[in-house]
Amino acid sequence: MPELEAEICENVRAKKASMEGLHKFLKALPFLGPFLFLIILFYLVPVTLTFIMSLTSMDYTLEWNFVGLENFMRFFQDSSVKIVIFNTVKYVVFTLIINVGFGFLLAIATSYFIRNENIMLLFQTIWMLPRMTPPVVYALLWLWFLDPTEAGMLNSLLGKLFGLPAQNWILNHPMKVVIIANGLIGVSLAMVVFSASIKSIPPDYFRAASVDGASDWDIIRYVIIPFLKWPIMFMTIWQTLSLITSYEYILLITDGGPLNKSEVWSLFSYHKAFSNYEFGYGAAISMVLVILAVIIAIIMLKVFGYDAIMRRGNIDSTRGDADDKRKNVAF
Repeated sequence: MPELEAEICENVRAKKASMEGLHKFLKALPFLGPFLFLIILFYLVPVTLTFIMSLTSMDYTLEWNFVGLENFMRFFQDSSVKIVIFNTVKYVVFTLIINVGFGFLLAIATSYFIRNENIMLLFQTIWMLPRMTPPVVYALLWLWFLDPTEAGMLNSLLGKLFGLPAQNWILNHPMKVVIIANGLIGVSLAMVVFSASIKSIPPDYFRAASVDGASDWDIIRYVIIPFLKWPIMFMTIWQTLSLITSYEYILLITDGGPLNKSEVWSLFSYHKAFSNYEFGYGAAISMVLVILAVIIAIIMLKVFGYDAIMRRGNIDSTRGDADDKRKNVAF
């Protein structure tokens, strides 16, 4: 009998909790509704349509002829895929090093070594210019800078300073060009995020380290970097996923050439769909890329110890709440 009563009480509590949860959701729905609508309209619907399209042989006729997994099998048998994957890995790795690594160095320089706030803001604003510039204008500036004739800015400078002959930089070094061009875009975002994180570190830590005789390198290594573990994780994952799926600057500067030397995965999908009008095959390529991006994100979260960071945050929050309660009781 007591067991039956306990079970009934437990069921009542569960139903009450579910009703409370439903009541809270209905209260929040007017606020969440517009955002949920946008997510469904511009994310879930396109993803669903892309997946369905990947199972068809849709071309310029726009006919939905279902072919099953034929497009996916074709992708893994495509002779161009190897070089595309190699280009993608090289592009993502080296651009990520510039984005996160150089962004971190700029953040240290502007937020730790430069004490004058106005100089810091001026320096950061200059580095934000590439990100604020429209992609087409930014790409045109690079094309002008790397013009293969003697009138090109880089060729002109090298010719006057070192007497070097003019060369076609984009033709001879296409991947290096797109890595540097795209790397400078991501540097500004990493610099801002890391700078804000450095500024949020309590000054007492820096004072205590200075009193203990720590050098600038010691402060960076033992004070700043541990505090920046979360921002570094965020920027690394964010930039990795962004680089895997981005192609606009490559499209505008090299268009994947010459001879696929700068053709990356996302641009390969774009060319198949909108240059060759193989919409079904292009959709299949993009779906494989999405699955790969999700797997990479999960692996990176494990590597950075995302669960441990979240648990530590919950523990700190619980301790803070407990301290507040003790203060209120004492009062």
